[in-house]
Amino acid sequence: MVEVSRGTSRGGAAPAGLPVEANGINVITPEERRGSPRDLFWPWFAANVSVLGLSYGAFALGFGVSFWQALVAGLVGVTFSFLLCGFVALAGKRGSAPTMVLSRAAFGVRGNRLPAALSWLLTVGWETVLAILATLATATVFDRLGWGGGDGTRAAALVVVAALTVAAGVLGFETIMRFQTLITVVTGVLTVVYVILVADQVDWDAVSALPSGSAQQVVGMLVFLMTGFGLGWVNAAADYSRYLPRTASTGGVVAWTTFGGALAPVLLLFAGLLLAGSDPDLSAAIGADPIGALGTILPTWFLVPFIVVVVLGLIGGALLDIYSSGLNLLTLGVRLPRYQSVVIDGVLMIVGAIYMLFIAEDFLGTFQGFLLVLGVPLAAWAAVFLVDLATLRRHGYDERALYPGPGSTGRAVNPAGVVAWLAGVVIGLSLITSTTKGFTWLGWWAKGAFKGSSLGLLVAFLVAGAVYGLWASTAARRTPSREPTPTTGG
Repeated sequence: MVEVSRGTSRGGAAPAGLPVEANGINVITPEERRGSPRDLFWPWFAANVSVLGLSYGAFALGFGVSFWQALVAGLVGVTFSFLLCGFVALAGKRGSAPTMVLSRAAFGVRGNRLPAALSWLLTVGWETVLAILATLATATVFDRLGWGGGDGTRAAALVVVAALTVAAGVLGFETIMRFQTLITVVTGVLTVVYVILVADQVDWDAVSALPSGSAQQVVGMLVFLMTGFGLGWVNAAADYSRYLPRTASTGGVVAWTTFGGALAPVLLLFAGLLLAGSDPDLSAAIGADPIGALGTILPTWFLVPFIVVVVLGLIGGALLDIYSSGLNLLTLGVRLPRYQSVVIDGVLMIVGAIYMLFIAEDFLGTFQGFLLVLGVPLAAWAAVFLVDLATLRRHGYDERALYPGPGSTGRAVNPAGVVAWLAGVVIGLSLITSTTKGFTWLGWWAKGAFKGSSLGLLVAFLVAGAVYGLWASTAARRTPSREPTPTTGG
């Protein structure tokens, strides 16, 4: 009997009277696999339709690039980064287990712990960032309405956002999927209304006059957008496709995940570039309050709907993060029911938000440094995972190899995956630089084109993928293709 049958992996006892998801990090049984690839559109669109996408227009232009450079690079970077999510989601259909459990196939059950720990940090970090943004925006709008706006308003807003996020995360997959459908409709409509209301703020002459940036600046912006959008989700992408039948369309899984994730960010980035390029003061204000500043150009009557769309959109992203962070915590070996792991991560989210809201001073700088530093190991992990999926898991996963315990067929450590990942991480971190406090130690080999750029993230992806690919191709030639052996009951 392997770990898939243990209570902590199945989610443990649920609170009485609540429809809490029973599954944890176990393989989903054939009887529970249902739905179609198009169902993946709703969670991914809802998680990325947040008006935060508008703020990325100001972030992108902050790299010193022109409107057209930002638009083309943004279109490429956002779409490609969510395409990576689409391929990882394919692993969920093939293996019916959470993303970081499937990652054990490439790294080994114990060798996967460090990537899983970083994945957990990333998801907790993102849910914290989204809670902070919702809180800041609420305080800014309330201040404009004359309803408060100080620390008291921030504290109350944080309580509401955290409560909604943790509650839905505790209830689990079915609740989140239903909630995301609602969020998609409400935020989609209200976001369109927002764009229409602020359209008269666009000054095309000012936008078109923005000077072009260097190739280095364009690449730096491209990497930032990739990290802020799809690459930030790649370590959770299989968590929402694992409930699909294994007969579901392969192309459909990839396409609906990519389309659902990339559609809103691409459109919002376009609108955000127009707004930020038209008004330098607005662009600067977004740096201090990325979403609240967007409310300052609205008519007063739309401020309450604006808060609704902001809070719902950010919660849509936080829901996926807190659900996946709970699964990541279980993957690390913490023996708790799934819903309790979500509560732990919710507490950490609240503590982190309190620090950033009431103690720290440079939110945007810390946010960019956070994305950059964790983006490198995440990119290297994604490369190893995707190469493993493409070369060694074309027929699915051996479920017995994904869990420890008697009957397990998996390695404790897969040296090829661990070495390839570490090579990508070390080389990548050595080639990126940051001026943000706390991150200036990066880039010890950054010279020439790498100095002041984020090229190291792309190098990390390529190095890790190439190293692991050499081993995987050799192993594939030596090992005859065969169907994986599933475990009973999942």
